[in-house]
Amino acid sequence: MGKRDDLIAKYADDLRSKCGITPDMDLLTKITIGCGPTIYDADSETVAASQESELETVRTNFLMRKLGLPDGPELMKAINTVIDTYGRSERNKYRPVVYYMLVKHFGKEAVYG
Repeated sequence: MGKRDDLIAKYADDLRSKCGITPDMDLLTKITIGCGPTIYDADSETVAASQESELETVRTNFLMRKLGLPDGPELMKAINTVIDTYGRSERNKYRPVVYYMLVKHFGKEAVYG
């Protein structure tokens, strides 16, 4: 297995053990690939949930641009719901895991079809 496969396995484990979600491995793989090289950098691989600017970036770059969702208060509400599901006290909130839960939340799996 390559490095990306190892990371996908780690993200799947987080979804199962920390979020109580059985992942769709095909979708998780596509989301991970969509994150590009950010998954290989320790700083950009995670979402800093305590930083408003980071959450704003997830809202604009991922939810609005990538998923094509219209702006509104439900976007930040969904991000906070996902962070709560992951666990606010969880130190490493991996970007592909957060994105996976957001895709599922909004039913936007077709974007990765």
